[in-house]
Amino acid sequence: MLSILILTVSMVLMSIPTAFAANSSWVVIDADNGRILDGANPHDRLPIASLTKIWTALTFLESGTAQEQTIISSRAASAEGSSIYLEPGSKISTDELLHGLMMRSGNDAAMALAEHAGGSEEGFVQLMNEQADLYGLKDTHFTNPSGLHDEQHLSSAYDTAMMLYYGMKNKEFKKIASTEQYSRKGKQAGVWENKHRLITSDTDAVAGKTGFTKAAGRTLATYFEKNGKKVIVVTLNNGNDWNVHKSLSSKVFNEYSIVTIAKKGDYAVLPGITAHLKKPIKVLLNQEEKSRVSSVMRIPRSEAQSSFGEWIVSLDQEQVVTSEVELKRE
Repeated sequence: MLSILILTVSMVLMSIPTAFAANSSWVVIDADNGRILDGANPHDRLPIASLTKIWTALTFLESGTAQEQTIISSRAASAEGSSIYLEPGSKISTDELLHGLMMRSGNDAAMALAEHAGGSEEGFVQLMNEQADLYGLKDTHFTNPSGLHDEQHLSSAYDTAMMLYYGMKNKEFKKIASTEQYSRKGKQAGVWENKHRLITSDTDAVAGKTGFTKAAGRTLATYFEKNGKKVIVVTLNNGNDWNVHKSLSSKVFNEYSIVTIAKKGDYAVLPGITAHLKKPIKVLLNQEEKSRVSSVMRIPRSEAQSSFGEWIVSLDQEQVVTSEVELKRE
């Protein structure tokens, strides 16, 4: 049983006129909480090409597999499509493979990582799909770790944005996905530059991934950050993706502001009960949304002197942010 105290703090979608091809989609989400800020057909299931590698990298990093040297198989070295030119029998660190996967989109790196963590490509793909289910990616199904076209290998702009959202919460993934240049050592020594050219040329672009197949067209995912505002943009099948991403992110940064819903500190919520909020609750809102925010504090029935509740912030009754509060009873 819960006692619920409603605190009226009082959060629509912006419309960005952007021309897109048929069988395409796009989305902009708040990178702090995953809220959709705008989009067209964001849940349509489409091929995403090498944006798949976002999930390949995160699945590998979360698999518990030790990051170490691995021997490249003939199958990995001969993987179809884009390559970092791995040689069969060579010994490569998984760190180098992860950078080659995300920065240079190596399909051979994807296969090598899959075999290392999953025992086989098929075993690793099963892990990828289990991870997708665990994270609630309802529009997503993988058949390979690289994004090569398959009729069943599909996702959506929204799910792909959430892949990057979850990835950026992983410290190692964030480091790799935002690397501009990487120095290879050993026999194939050299310097890789990230294929995602906004990362190396646009100061607001922090991380992301490129993709292309004939079936998918150009696909792109970008994490932008400016003045504390963070957004993720994903476009599927858009030939002008570099400019579209810059335009969509700039529009959000211009039209949205960070609004403090609640400051950190103590709140008297019921006679004899004080709620302590450790960190301020902040939400990215445009001018229209500011009057549409509401807050609910959920307080569990308890005789304990100290317990925990939730401060829930919603836009039009859809939850946006949930923060823990410590409840103290006199």
